[in-house]
Amino acid sequence: MFNHVMNYLDLIQDENLKIRVKEFLVDPPSDFDAPCLKLDKCPAGAYQHHSYEGGLLEHTASIVKISLTLCDIIEEYYEGRVNRDYVIAGAILHDVMKCYCYEESEDGGFRGSEFGGRVDHLTLMVAELMKRGLPLEIIHVVAGHHGDVGPTKPRTIEALIVSLADLVDSELNSKLLRAAEYLLKRVGVAKPRILSGRDAVKVVSARDHEGWEGIQRLLKENPKRMTSL
Repeated sequence: MFNHVMNYLDLIQDENLKIRVKEFLVDPPSDFDAPCLKLDKCPAGAYQHHSYEGGLLEHTASIVKISLTLCDIIEEYYEGRVNRDYVIAGAILHDVMKCYCYEESEDGGFRGSEFGGRVDHLTLMVAELMKRGLPLEIIHVVAGHHGDVGPTKPRTIEALIVSLADLVDSELNSKLLRAAEYLLKRVGVAKPRILSGRDAVKVVSARDHEGWEGIQRLLKENPKRMTSL
């Protein structure tokens, strides 16, 4: 997933901006007095969505893809103008500071860190972006990515695009995880364990196309990816 995100980074036209965004990916801020997970290990959530190793980058890549599709819609069907550099940069950066907000738990999953319980990822990222002098337009995209439930509502088309993409992907992943967990419990798995969005889709698709036998087949083929003992 890191390579997917880096490929999207190449779509930024402003070379100076591209370099500054890349700095966050290859060398996230490390001057906080708090533990920090590596980006390729960090989840995007402790339970609600993308709550597994690598979930953050999976979520990030998906949001960029959705955001670019929304850019196409606004430009082609609504005849609007979108600064794609702001959209891509904001989508890539919006959750990077979650690496400070989660830690591994004893059961092999993740939980919120003590530091993350005191200062949320959005506040950390906005502060870091302002300190580094990134454009206000990009800072606003990050600040407004929680949409109507966040402290800052989207006031630009670019911020609206990223906030909607964030909502869509988080809801999609959350519903897939919950559906997969439910189906696994139905076949007798006491503690379902889904290690990626792809695994969740496999479980749901197996039930749709093969019935309960399909899920049993998945359990035999990938027991460690489906159960938490």
